[in-house]
Amino acid sequence: MPNRFYISTAIPYVNAAPHVGHGLEATQVDALARFHRLIGDETYFLTGSDDNSITNVLAAEREGLAVPDLVARNTRAFMELDEKLDISYDQFIRTSIDPRHAAGAQKLWTAVDRAGDIYVKDYFGLYCPRCELFYDEDELVDGLCPDHLIAPDKVQETNYFFRLSRYGERLTELIASDTYRVIPEQRKNEVLSFLRSGLRDISISRTRERARGWGVPVPGDETQMMYVWFDALSNYITALGYAGDEDLYRRFWVENDCRVHAVGKGIIRFHAVYWPAMLLSAGVPLPHVLFVHGHYTVDGRKMSKSLGNSLSPVELVDEYGSEAVRYYFLAATHPTADADFSIEAFEARYNADLANDLGNLLNRTISMIRSYRGGRVPSGATTNEADAELRARAEGLAGRVHQAMVAYQFQHATAAVWEVISAANRYIEQQAPWKQRGLERGEGAETAGARDRLDAVLNTLAHVLRLVAVNLRPFLPVTAERMFNQLGIPNPGRGPAAFEVEGAQVTAPEPLFPRLEREAGVAVQP
Repeated sequence: MPNRFYISTAIPYVNAAPHVGHGLEATQVDALARFHRLIGDETYFLTGSDDNSITNVLAAEREGLAVPDLVARNTRAFMELDEKLDISYDQFIRTSIDPRHAAGAQKLWTAVDRAGDIYVKDYFGLYCPRCELFYDEDELVDGLCPDHLIAPDKVQETNYFFRLSRYGERLTELIASDTYRVIPEQRKNEVLSFLRSGLRDISISRTRERARGWGVPVPGDETQMMYVWFDALSNYITALGYAGDEDLYRRFWVENDCRVHAVGKGIIRFHAVYWPAMLLSAGVPLPHVLFVHGHYTVDGRKMSKSLGNSLSPVELVDEYGSEAVRYYFLAATHPTADADFSIEAFEARYNADLANDLGNLLNRTISMIRSYRGGRVPSGATTNEADAELRARAEGLAGRVHQAMVAYQFQHATAAVWEVISAANRYIEQQAPWKQRGLERGEGAETAGARDRLDAVLNTLAHVLRLVAVNLRPFLPVTAERMFNQLGIPNPGRGPAAFEVEGAQVTAPEPLFPRLEREAGVAVQP
């Protein structure tokens, strides 16, 4: 019976169009979901939009739009990005319109209230409307929000509070023991340091007036709206049918041993502290893993819609193609550290890895099979150590990819694939099949076995390319499909590819990734 695997992205504010950081997270999670499907796990992948934030309300006011209209328009941009990047989610939840969400958020609130963990208090605090977070004075940088570099609002009102302070010791135990595992270790240590400094109770509602009536009402008090993070965090279970204790919720949350959240480092406190504390209070099982990726930066500064230094991932895909963008996110970006994004670095990796290494390997192999064997992959027994060594390397690839992916190391997984690709390119140069072809046709000195040797080389290359395509499916699904098509073999879908290449009829070679040329400093595809 397959294991179950549940994974979610964070749900972003939709006050503006997505930037490449959103594409990074979506692609990382998609690769994990595709990998777990590939190895036979019953997988559910959730993403969505955080509609109910004051940030969205303020953005709508600036544009002179009704909040539902702005939210719907910008959500479409996020969904377009997912479509362009071939993100294979099972559900996209919109927190403002999914009826299960409001009912589930209110059910969670009621459960926390029954546990005695909600009370009313007059409050004054320093509030960043873009983070939707209250800051202590000593957390500001020169009096500004450390993320958005704006002065926080001074807010005084009566709110509902959550007794977060009750859960510091329990959360410390859970995270220190990896019962709730925070990846990477650096982020785990940051959370533990925050917990050990002592937790304070947090405000979990806003007045209806300040929220402009937008959001999920507090159960039993129409004068207050839920604080967006209490509402938004609950999406991970409301989308599964928590409100009605639906089968999906039981299968992928209650009765599942692998519940994973992927988030950026800027919202780690909400997911590593607030969310599990809320679940402990409500008596709901906790997630198992919090995978925390870094930020993309531009000139060393975090890429942010509000800072105005965003780079459009949709424009990147339109210019270079979805597979090239996916590859850069997964292979050229550290899974958990900050990375400075530049078009120059992107194009260099495109040409070196995709156009030269992978593209040329497939093109040369297909061309030789067509030219030397009429387009049909020959049978060919391994005839020397080089054949056996390359085959063994390719046949061990699935194990190396598996080891990397269960450790959330996308770079290592893709590097393992490229090690085989590089080895295959070296193999072509060392074995020089064109020389065997010349000997076979009598264009050189008589050499016994030239035909057998050429068959062995071509069969080995086709066999290796099949395994490369199989293992590329979580990362470059369209490229893998194109490779199967050109090799003349069916895409095996989920699970390992049992189909052998011997006897397959290859098609005419088509460039997987046309090499980029530069004209007047602008990248173009020939």
